[in-house]
Formats: sequence, C-alpha cells, structure tokens
Amino acid sequence: MNWIVAGAAAAILLPVLAIGVGMPFWISGIISVAAGAGLIFMLSPRQLFEGLDASGVARGKIEFARELLTGAEPLAIRLEVAVSTIRTQAVAERVRHMARISREIFAGVEEDPLRVDRVRRFLTYYLPRAADLAEAYAILEKSGNRDTTRLVATSDLIDRLDTAFSHYATNLQEADLGNLDIELKLLKSSLDEDLGSSQLPVSDPGKRRA
Repeated sequence: MNWIVAGAAAAILLPVLAIGVGMPFWISGIISVAAGAGLIFMLSPRQLFEGLDASGVARGKIEFARELLTGAEPLAIRLEVAVSTIRTQAVAERVRHMARISREIFAGVEEDPLRVDRVRRFLTYYLPRAADLAEAYAILEKSGNRDTTRLVATSDLIDRLDTAFSHYATNLQEADLGNLDIELKLLKSSLDEDLGSSQLPVSDPGKRRA
C-alpha cells in the first residue's frame, strides 16, 4: 500500500510542479521521485529499532536515533537521485560516494543507536547541506547562463563535504574499536584473576619434531 500511495503522490506532484508552478520538467521529476521515495519510507510498516528492548536513558536515545534517521532517509535519496542529473563525472562520483557513506552511517546507527551522538552533526547539518549542494550543482550545469565561478565554488564545497562524510564514517567505526579495547582489557583482567598473570607455557617446535 505504501508503494501505491507514494506512486500516486509522485504522479500528482509532477504535473503540479511542471505545469502549475512552472518548474522545469527535470527538476519536477527529481522532486517527485524524492517525495515518493520519502513516502515509501515513512509509510513502511517496519519501525527502526523495533527489536530492541530498552528503558530509561537508553530508550530516549533510541527514540532520538529513530527520529534522526527518519529525517535523514529522504536526504540520502536526494543524493542518489542527484547523481544521475550531474553531468560532470568527477562531481557525480563524489555525490555517489557521499550517498554510499550515508547508507553506511545509517546502518551503523541502526546496529547500535547509542552511537548516534557521534554522527549527530552529520545527520542534522552536513547531510542536508550535501543534498542541497548536489541539486544546486545540477541546476547550475543546466543553466542557460553558465556561472563558472559558482560551479567551481559549489564543486569545491561538495569535495570538502565528501571528506567530512568519510571522517564521520571513520569516527563511527572507531567507536567499535574503542569498545573492542575495553573488552580486551576486561578479558585480560578476568584471565589474570583466574589464571594468574604468568604466561602459559609455549610448546617447543623442536621437541615436536624430535
């Protein structure tokens, strides 16, 4: 049902924007596709983190993560749609990379919603700005009065945003490594307590050969 509703909404929105508002057909198409995809996600019966059982502070964090990811999903879709509208290959590749990194970050937060604070600024600031700039670049490329200065400036910002996206993805991965360090220390402490700090005897390869 969510696909039917989203398709109907996109079909209605396209002529409204193209004819009623007077937008170029290709821009109307992008907006309609993004709106339809957003509706599919919003009307989906699956709820983020529905399998998690939490209370207190953890429950509030999960609700916060769910809210941020719900708002970020249409932005990632806008990036994915913008890739096909950008003519400059290098810029399109950066936008494609940002869309892929966005999905990786979403998956990381879904796996552990308590890490959402590490990517909060990414979800609420950098991702919306990236979607805006990607669409703006496509519009500038197709403009009759080609503004080279703005194209270069926008491309430079997209390049820097791509770097920021990678930074946040790495930051999220480092959270896992930090947890691993803690687990290793706790395991070592437990082993030292149960077995003592002495090392286990190492077998002599020469004896085995003899």
